[in-house]
Amino acid sequence: MPRVKKEADARREEILAATLELITERGISGVRASDVASRLHVSPGLVFYHFDTLEKLIVSAFRSATERDLAQLEALLTTSDGTMTERLRTALHQYGPTGAAPSWRLWIEGWSASLRNPELRAVIRILDSRWRAVITDLVALGVASGEFKTSDPRGVAWRLTAMLDGLAVQRVAFDEAISGTDVANWTRAAIASELSVTP
Repeated sequence: MPRVKKEADARREEILAATLELITERGISGVRASDVASRLHVSPGLVFYHFDTLEKLIVSAFRSATERDLAQLEALLTTSDGTMTERLRTALHQYGPTGAAPSWRLWIEGWSASLRNPELRAVIRILDSRWRAVITDLVALGVASGEFKTSDPRGVAWRLTAMLDGLAVQRVAFDEAISGTDVANWTRAAIASELSVTP
């Protein structure tokens, strides 16, 4: 790869990282291109050179952050480490608000901003579907192995992730109204109830 291309890619990553930091600190509506530029000690023109508009920068930053998380989650589909129950718990821990508050702040900000930004809404819908698809596939693998009992892996995935979405709002948006231990315990209980496994 030519050096100029490497430098351009590195600069884009720096801009995305700075944007994510600012979104976490101020929310999407509080981020301006000049803030990103100031944080990196560059000109706003350089930010717009890499990202045509602020909206495209926000969408790209959101996609970048969630793609990293999704890559880790999707790896659980191909690993042979642990039982299916352990793998599902790991996936739901990664999905849920148990120790990943900055990521959840980003999701909550994204949901809110997507009400006014169709491009962001489309990206969030795709990413959210991919998260749920991994959970659905893990449940289906557990059913195929005989470890889980359900005739509706998709329904189980929707109920588990919807529960975690709601708990995330309580934990992250409302200053940890519930604890990480609460989330972990309730998730274990939900898996046991939904899939007939020992809690």
